[in-house]
Amino acid sequence: MLIGKRLRDLREQASLSQGDIERRTGLLRCYISRVENGHTVPSLETLERMAAALEVPLYELFYEGDGAPGSRPNAKELAKEAEAEGEARFLEKVKRLTERIDEKDHQLLLYVAQKLASR
Repeated sequence: MLIGKRLRDLREQASLSQGDIERRTGLLRCYISRVENGHTVPSLETLERMAAALEVPLYELFYEGDGAPGSRPNAKELAKEAEAEGEARFLEKVKRLTERIDEKDHQLLLYVAQKLASR
């Protein structure tokens, strides 16, 4: 689980802006943005402040299921989840970068990717 993505999801579910979280926590909006985008790992104290601002218990920042958390996942499940998140993070970066390039460069990139995939 990426904690930044989870924080953003909870903030958006609560219909709050980063500015709202800034006012409720005293943290700078640019710091909140860095956390949500995975550029900074917050301390436990910061996570407690964010949970309070979102009006959720601290465990909800780490738990996506319904109700209170149950049993812990085993090591294999955690490894599989981490691998999937790594791939998702990479694809998200590629998406953000390709949105910035012009159409000609985009076509060239697709052509190179097709050639590499056909090998």
